[in-house]
Amino acid sequence: MLIGVPKEIKNHEYRVGLIPSSVRELIHHGHQVVVETNAGAGIGFSDADYKAVGASIAATPSEIFASADMIVKVKEPQESEYTQLREGQLLFTYLHLAPDAPQTHGLLKSGCVAIAYETVTDNNGGLPLLRPMSEVAGRISVHVGANALHKAHGGAGVLLGGVPGVAPGKVVIIGGGVSGTHAARMAMGLEAEVTVLDRSTKRLDELNTLYGNKMKAIYSTQEAIEKYVSDADLVIGAVLVPGASAPKLVTRELINKMRPGSVLVDIAIDQGGCFETSKATTHQDPTYDVDGIVHYCVANMPGAVARTSTIALNNATLPYAIALANKGYKQAVADDKHLREGLNTAFGKVTCAPVAEAHDLEYVTPEEALGL
Repeated sequence: MLIGVPKEIKNHEYRVGLIPSSVRELIHHGHQVVVETNAGAGIGFSDADYKAVGASIAATPSEIFASADMIVKVKEPQESEYTQLREGQLLFTYLHLAPDAPQTHGLLKSGCVAIAYETVTDNNGGLPLLRPMSEVAGRISVHVGANALHKAHGGAGVLLGGVPGVAPGKVVIIGGGVSGTHAARMAMGLEAEVTVLDRSTKRLDELNTLYGNKMKAIYSTQEAIEKYVSDADLVIGAVLVPGASAPKLVTRELINKMRPGSVLVDIAIDQGGCFETSKATTHQDPTYDVDGIVHYCVANMPGAVARTSTIALNNATLPYAIALANKGYKQAVADDKHLREGLNTAFGKVTCAPVAEAHDLEYVTPEEALGL
């Protein structure tokens, strides 16, 4: 199989779909890999590094989209990319289709077979290809939130850890999953006062067992959200409904009750965001103000630490990429029910139920779409 790796084109996105060691593994399995020139240069992987492991270098993305059997990316394809996809071509990347109608219709029009990292599952009900970026985003969320609290950046001038004689800042994390847990760990490390809200009593018990009185683990209700968010210095939205748009758990009315200079960080922005006032931003212009509250809603947060993120992502995606290349997508999806959950579109059909529901489109099972 000919596998293509185009350079990412989103604002300040330096991650790359395959690092040289991953390319070497795929070539070892008998495949060819073509990488767009400078695709990994932003994180220290040169064209020479890719050539050294057997890849060929393409001068333009159009060469890759025109020739490759499988496209491996990081971020969802932009319009200039999905218009180059063709029927039956395999796309393996993050998609986040539920809040993105243009991309959804673009993929359907192309007829490509699109497998989304974020909906591939595992035996434990987890999302193994989303997990590494959730870990990174959770950790980053506290860094950027603490920075946004600086007075010079529009914040209230609160130091999350406080100092002797001054109370620490209050961090509220909505969602106790992977990203929320990593955010809590970082916030506790800064000695902030940390509260995690979640609707799973099992997860709350796990958090309590792990961290005890270092944090509050609170069952999430509207009343609890209103109580803790209105009194927070930093609120981190870490809610995930796999494949679906994030629920709007913090209303504008509630935001109006927060102290001026407080900060909201929306990790869920890739799925539309969990704050009513959220809108996607970029690393170039990451924050904006609504009613005196600073919002950080960068849609590719892990891209801020692109080298760490890329290596972590490749560690997770490589076995699946090898399976897809070795078997072809039809057999790979037939053999692995968890990979089958990752199939979002195929030959003009929506094969992910939450995406179909979000855009009022017909849902077709992966088995039917691929004739399994």
